[in-house]
Amino acid sequence: MIIFASQIMKRYWIFTLLALAITTAHAQDGTTAFTFLRLPHSAHATALGGENITTIHDDLTLAFHNPALLSNVSDKTLHLGYTSYIEGSKVASAAFSRQFGARSAWAAAVQYMDYGDIKKTDINNNELGDLSAKDIAVMGMYNYLLSDRWSGGVTAKVVHGNYAEYTSYAIGIDLGVNYFHEESDFSASLTFKNLGGQIKTFDDHHEKMPMNLQLGFSKRLAHAPIRISATLDDLTHWKSAYYNPTGKKIKFGDLLLNHLVIGVEVAPSERFYIAGGYNCKRANELKVNGGSKWTGATIGGGLTLKRIKLGVAYANYHTAASSLVMNFGMKIGND
Repeated sequence: MIIFASQIMKRYWIFTLLALAITTAHAQDGTTAFTFLRLPHSAHATALGGENITTIHDDLTLAFHNPALLSNVSDKTLHLGYTSYIEGSKVASAAFSRQFGARSAWAAAVQYMDYGDIKKTDINNNELGDLSAKDIAVMGMYNYLLSDRWSGGVTAKVVHGNYAEYTSYAIGIDLGVNYFHEESDFSASLTFKNLGGQIKTFDDHHEKMPMNLQLGFSKRLAHAPIRISATLDDLTHWKSAYYNPTGKKIKFGDLLLNHLVIGVEVAPSERFYIAGGYNCKRANELKVNGGSKWTGATIGGGLTLKRIKLGVAYANYHTAASSLVMNFGMKIGND
């Protein structure tokens, strides 16, 4: 009976993700609020191209990208993260996770972004002081092992934005499912993020949440400590994000490549990894004539020392901007 119920839950979870994807795939035009929710808070995921939903590792930060991966995190794990972002913006995150019974886990988390001080001017460009702009999201994550190979997760979030005298609130959820075949070390995931909407707008105009449908795969090589990952990102915007100045018909392969994020990780042991990646979508959207050929490239690594986990990653956005992500993790309490 338990096995049958687990199979029903697994099928229902996957059906829910696919149904939500179909019903919202054509409703993503217009302005979007709270785009900071799409920023990577995980040094591990950042090193693998900035988007990764399939890496199986005892790393709480990966659950920010896919709540179904929370099942791989040790009990009583604390995470603290900091990101030096573009043009003086700063991003921080924190989380704490607990196992709940034999098949489930939960976590509480917060994400924060400070855009720095902005000069306030009048129509004649006279300075009137400084403005501040900040975003914050408070989240609760829950994960359940549907079977020995399937895991499902959900993240519920309350989001608040404060831009000078304008404020807004929103609620949203992330849904994720992961399949992991331990013998072949193959992982596949499907996520649908930021489903929801504003409950209080900045003005009289409702803006959409930054919904994102992702599909990913990871595979460790049979005779080498190397894992290769591929993630298809932002599938709800299949054509709109493609830069096409000629107006010619776009080939399917070009569209597919535009959504592709690839990563390669070398992990000789569970205590150490180095990784690199390339985000094709980021490179396409942020490329400039004569700019750096490394736009979209990422690199990073991680180290585990007893109960402490450290991670750092560097991402190149374009010739004038880059990002450095740093993570600190600790397992609290006795085994």
